[in-house]
Order: sequence, then C-alpha cells, then structure tokens
Amino acid sequence: MEQTNTIQHILDREKIMVIDGSMSTALENLGADLNSKLWTAKALEVAPNLVKQVHLDYFRAGADCGITCSYQATIPGLMNSGCTREEAERLIARSVEIFKEAREEWWKEEGEKAGRDWPLCLAGIGPYGAYLADGSEYTGKYGVSDEVLDGFHRRRMEILHEAGADILLIETQPSLHEALLAAGIAEELGADYWISFSCRDGKHINEGDLIRDCAKAFSVGHPHLKMIGVNCSKPEYIESLVREIAAGLEEVRQETGSPEAASIPIGVYPNSGEEYDAVTKTWHGAGDGKDFGEYALLYMKAGADAVGGCCTTVQKHVRQVVEARKQFLAEGSPRRIRP
Repeated sequence: MEQTNTIQHILDREKIMVIDGSMSTALENLGADLNSKLWTAKALEVAPNLVKQVHLDYFRAGADCGITCSYQATIPGLMNSGCTREEAERLIARSVEIFKEAREEWWKEEGEKAGRDWPLCLAGIGPYGAYLADGSEYTGKYGVSDEVLDGFHRRRMEILHEAGADILLIETQPSLHEALLAAGIAEELGADYWISFSCRDGKHINEGDLIRDCAKAFSVGHPHLKMIGVNCSKPEYIESLVREIAAGLEEVRQETGSPEAASIPIGVYPNSGEEYDAVTKTWHGAGDGKDFGEYALLYMKAGADAVGGCCTTVQKHVRQVVEARKQFLAEGSPRRIRP
C-alpha cells in the first residue's frame, strides 16, 4: 500500500518544510527545449525522463515536497498544440504519475534509509493567465467571466486530484477573485489545497489587493485549505509578505475568537531574484547579492512554515534552504505564536 503524509505531519517533525525549486530552469539545465507556449508542459510529452530527473534531484537536495510539471499543462493549451482532449487529460495525469515514480525510486534508494519524510506531491495549478502566455499571469487582468475561469480550472483540478496528488497547489495567483474561485472547486472536490499568490511588492498581490486582506478572505470557511502563501515574487518582498499574511490571520482570530485562522501554515517560494521579461520570456539581471539561504532564514524568522524556490532556482537553492533550516532550529529562533 502506498505511503501517505501530510503537511502537518512534516511540520510537526521538521518544524519547517522545504519546498523544491523551479521546474523550468532545472529542465533547461538538463537540456530540455522549452521554447513553446506549453513551456514546461512540453516536457511531459517529449522528455518525461527529464521531468522525473528533476524530481529526483530535488529530493536528493533535501526537498520535503515537490511540485508536478503541470503548471502550464491545461486542456485548452494542450489541445491548441495538437493533442486530442483525451491525450491532453492523459498528459495532465501523467505529471502526477511521473512525480510518484520518482518519489518511489528515491525512497527505495535513499529516502527511507536516511530517515527522510515521504515527500508530498503538490499538483501545480497555474492561473488562467499562464495559459494565455502573454504576461497576464502577472496582472490578473484577463477580462473573462467566472464561467470561463471555472471551465478552465475544474477539469484539470479533477484530473490531478484523481491521479493521486496530495495537495492541489493553486499557485502564482495574481487575483484574489480567481484564487477564491479555484479554492471553491477544490472544496467541492473534497481535495486538500494550498493557495499561493504572486505579489508586486511587500504588501500587494499583482492585481492590487493587499495580501493581508487575501489572508483574511481565506482564514475561515475553507476546511480543506492546508497552506497559504506567496511564490514567483522577488525575494526581497517575501519577509514583509509573510508578516502581512500572519497579521491578517491573527486579526481574524482576534475578531472571531476562533483559533482556526491563525493556525493556517504559511509557505513561500520566491524567484531567485532575476527579472522576467514577458515579451522575450527570459530572465535577466541579478538580485541584491544576498544569498538565497540568507533570505530563507529571514523568512523562517518572520514566520514562514515552508520555504523553497520558484523561477530560476535550482538544486543549490534548495540545499541552501535546508542549511538555513538547520541554522534556524539550532538558534532556537522564535516562531510565530499559534493559539
């Protein structure tokens, strides 16, 4: 029988959960050509062995969980690229299967003997703008109806859940409205999920809402929500964003008297610090020179429960997060007070 694990079990055991890094940069480093509207989803069809290798490399680097290669794998996107609907749905499910194959292989070869945690499978679910591939995933300005958004998200989420993902990772969300809609689908499915916003500064998500207000919106009435946080944002914004999320959750706890709100874990996985050009679809420019591990330690001290990397982060960044966790725990650093 396949093993199981939960976010809470990992947090109880490790105190901080280490998330993996970028799928795209890791694939390119292995020689994958991602020059396509499908981006990483292209590899599901033409290079599944490389996708599996990325997962293996991240487990070996110390990740306690991993994100499937499904961020850009959408039914309309795959069909526009020549797949039948059946083929598109099969490729989406395949993203979870590849993860599970890598997990099982790593566990038998290394993980169990090393006393590691059974890695959680996070099914990456990008926003509607990621399918458009026009940069609108960083603005949330789509101009489409809720019916269109529901039709876009629902079947993919069903497939990923049915394929055996532990968590539906509704990530890089620029819009509170879209995030709430996708969360509603997950609740209907009875699927555990994680909401992760993309942010334009230390207080606001990309569409403009305060991250504090977003945290409040998810603080109660979402029983299957297992984590909330931020990804695909500049590393220098994350410390503030963690504190803002925690403050929003605490405000609701004080207003309602319910411990449910402030007990929601916070997960963050920012970019390495480079700037994305939506026209050329490339990354350029350096960050402020701060080591990714230094940032990770700051996030943990601010109250983050899970830390990893997004665009342009690779195995070395995950190893830095692992080292930051060791330092954080060795210092006995104060944690966010939970009721």
